[in-house]
Amino acid sequence: MIRLAANLSMLFTEHDFLERFAAAADAGFSGVEYLFPYAYSPDTLRSALEASGLQQVLFNLPPGDWEAGERGVASLPGREAEFRDSVTEALRYAVALDCPRVHAMAGLIPEGADESTRQAHHATYVANLRFAAREAAKLGREVLIEPINTRDMPRYFLSHQDQAMAVLQEVGEPNLRLQFDLYHCQIMEGDLVRHLECQFEHIGHIQIAGVPERHEPDVGEVHYPAVFERLKELGYVDWVGCEYRPAGNTRAGLAWGRPFGLRPE
Repeated sequence: MIRLAANLSMLFTEHDFLERFAAAADAGFSGVEYLFPYAYSPDTLRSALEASGLQQVLFNLPPGDWEAGERGVASLPGREAEFRDSVTEALRYAVALDCPRVHAMAGLIPEGADESTRQAHHATYVANLRFAAREAAKLGREVLIEPINTRDMPRYFLSHQDQAMAVLQEVGEPNLRLQFDLYHCQIMEGDLVRHLECQFEHIGHIQIAGVPERHEPDVGEVHYPAVFERLKELGYVDWVGCEYRPAGNTRAGLAWGRPFGLRPE
């Protein structure tokens, strides 16, 4: 059976961040993910995990200046030294939190970027990911890349599944894997089950949300029971991150997860 991880950047926001760990555990989650851990010390986060009996399953590398609108630096020419520092910092947290994987956000391309600019971003991205994967391999960790839809994140460098697969092949490191977000894929391409089937051997993590509003996965145009059944048939037994924005109170909206052990109010 798949294991559900609560994304604490989106779920249980009725609570202060450090209180969300206990709330997630009480609701039946066994793992957690979130955008970034860096506002807290590794010891503080480790204590929250241990007190709640939760496993840390994913977080992102430092993204650059998030408040100024940056969304990662992995593909940004001229920011290579910053990216390498971000890898070191993320892996420090990953080891302290016993987290097996980290996500390297690609970053945004300039408005109206021409082909030469895109090629420069691509070359930077490949080189940076190769460095990150090799550093992570020394510590037994994986690095993930994730296509993100350009409606929610305009100008994001990595937005399609075939682009991600080409990058994985070019980098050529076995611990560089795909973060398959069904919400983003549905918006950009659809045909979710076929994409899962074709890319299954490269998937290191899956995330879900309802489409188009990014609310609970039992609302919207994706029939997740069929998707979960196909994942079961494919043999997926790893984590599924619940990266959605609850339409109301988080706990009240968890009825969809009863088959996986979640406990609504």
